[in-house]
Amino acid sequence: MPARRGTTTKKPAARPNSGAKGAVLRFAHPFYTTAPPGARKAGPHGARMLDHIQGRLEPVPAPRGKATWGLADVIGAEGAAGIEKHGRLQFHACGDTGHKADSPQGEVASAMSQDYDATHPDASPAFFLHLGDVIYGPNKAQQYRPEFYEPYVHYPGKIIAIPGNHDGEVFPGTDPKSLAAFVANFCATKATVPAIAGTIFRQTMTQPGVYWCLDAPFVQIVGMYSNAAENPGFLSGGAAGTAQRAWLVATLGALAKQRAAGPRKALVFATHHPPFTAGGHSPSTAMLAEVDAACQQAGLMPDLWLSGHAHSYQRYTRHVSFRGKSLEIPHIVAGTGGIGEQAVPAAGGGRTGDHVFEKSRMGYGYLLVTADAAQLEVRFMAVDGASRSEFDSVVVDLATSSVR
Repeated sequence: MPARRGTTTKKPAARPNSGAKGAVLRFAHPFYTTAPPGARKAGPHGARMLDHIQGRLEPVPAPRGKATWGLADVIGAEGAAGIEKHGRLQFHACGDTGHKADSPQGEVASAMSQDYDATHPDASPAFFLHLGDVIYGPNKAQQYRPEFYEPYVHYPGKIIAIPGNHDGEVFPGTDPKSLAAFVANFCATKATVPAIAGTIFRQTMTQPGVYWCLDAPFVQIVGMYSNAAENPGFLSGGAAGTAQRAWLVATLGALAKQRAAGPRKALVFATHHPPFTAGGHSPSTAMLAEVDAACQQAGLMPDLWLSGHAHSYQRYTRHVSFRGKSLEIPHIVAGTGGIGEQAVPAAGGGRTGDHVFEKSRMGYGYLLVTADAAQLEVRFMAVDGASRSEFDSVVVDLATSSVR
């Protein structure tokens, strides 16, 4: 309707947080959104937050060689051959420790140790896969003694790891270089007992990098570094570059060729930030999309995805149609290693998009993963003080890519 003579038409007032350049935001912390950085539908809050995070990602150290290693590199040729002859491989997994021996972290470590039998090493777990956040806060190099070597002083297995966001965080006064302490303890060129360990005999691990592919009997594990952001995680972008993404595509392509030639091995992905989570932290949708794109390009999807970050146990089943086949992929969050529990809603079996929230638990514990030629089994062992009990389990049938 035209304005009457002698009047002016008022323009609509700009909405608070409209995103205009120089506009004052209504809230100090932008609301999280799953839309990708810069997307219009993300709104000014989400777009600004994700752009802010990607602009502050930390550089990722280049791995040695192709970043692929074997079980013999972890436990020796004799140990690897024994497990292959035994017909199955077991390993432990959980993340978010960074505490001390006299804490829930020590209780989880003690519970995991009970799965070992020195008289039957082939039937014992091959290693402990730490899902990130080994050390929290500043002075990381010094904290490896009380927060890593002491809590696992009686744990007999080797410990391999992917970094978490706290492992990569930077403190100008004490930790000016991202991941320096993690690299020194897990990616050493030679296995030696570091000075910080003192009289505790645990050698540094010789991983090829902060991201890697472990090709073991019955299972292949692709460990990725999802960088130093609190929420969400990213494989590439900003200072992180694109090398890890290119490596992932090449690595999955090589694994796809191996699978075609046989025998089929279970494929496990591990990232600190989870693609799905209902409590404690937000999901990493952009990271999931990036990994999905690599899977599509290589023609290979995982049988299992393990994460930490949220300090609780959560299990999801993702239903995916991939190259004409229906897949059921468990996504398990196990940030239950001892740093501090976080509340998590009860899982009611509700479906969101392509995934179903199957099970959850607030508290501490660890995963016991078993792989053989036919299936992949994951059990979550809840730890309450000196007691442990099985809380949940899931089995992936490798022939049908279905779960039970």
